[in-house]
Amino acid sequence: MTHEARLAQRTLIFTADDFGLHERVNEAVERAHLHGVLTAASLMVAAPAARDAIARAHRLPELRVGLHLVLADGAAFLPRDAIPALVDADGRFDDNMVRDGFRFFFLPHVRKQLALEIRAQFEAFAKTGLPLDHVNTHKHFHLHPTVLGLIVEIGRDYGMRAMRLPCESREPLWLKPWIGLVRERLDRAGIAHNDYVVGIANTGRMTEGVLLEALAHLPDGVGEIYCHPAVVGEGALTQGMRGYRHADELAALLSPRVEAAIEAAGATRGGFADVFGQAHDRGVQPS
Repeated sequence: MTHEARLAQRTLIFTADDFGLHERVNEAVERAHLHGVLTAASLMVAAPAARDAIARAHRLPELRVGLHLVLADGAAFLPRDAIPALVDADGRFDDNMVRDGFRFFFLPHVRKQLALEIRAQFEAFAKTGLPLDHVNTHKHFHLHPTVLGLIVEIGRDYGMRAMRLPCESREPLWLKPWIGLVRERLDRAGIAHNDYVVGIANTGRMTEGVLLEALAHLPDGVGEIYCHPAVVGEGALTQGMRGYRHADELAALLSPRVEAAIEAAGATRGGFADVFGQAHDRGVQPS
């Protein structure tokens, strides 16, 4: 599909992030895809329930699965002795992204280890046997120029053709020029991307009401609506998700009102591979 054709219609990619984080997340992804509007999921290859997520994905041939690179506030794929400058004693990345951003940019030995970890996560995804629909990063760390450059360079070796552009209508004014630079860099590299996202301002609160409001005011072009659904269970999935309304997000993806609003908006649905006409081993047409 040409850029002009995309802008002349409304297309939506409904993505669940953190696929593999917990079986509660994986169960929600499966339900929302089979019985709701979910079209894609982003896999955390080093997460505790990644194997369960991969097994489910192989049973869901129309679910488009991408790589959710974790480079902050999560577990690394490589052991600590391979990337000691990146992780703590438990093999986890720090959650101080500002500090790490400076280290990535200014310290060559840190960049070298970062490249090793990014490649390892791409390699782990390749070994799943799932087609790579898209790539994004935990907490949108690919907005960092060093991270983005490494992903684009390494991703070519693994068939990466699409990335999330975290561009939301209510983003701060100071961020708009930076988003524009990221868009230009992806375009120069021939990496497909969405025109806008819905999900940043209401992270963890993508309820039925939020989705209905967004669907009532959709711009033309390709939009990615991303969320963090999970089935009900005891305790928070992570400390940073203590306030997330996972079950409400799942209910929104299963809502007949949301499905009807998509139809009323005249929007088609699919994964990045469907929308951008990429070759896909398990290909179907957008719904």
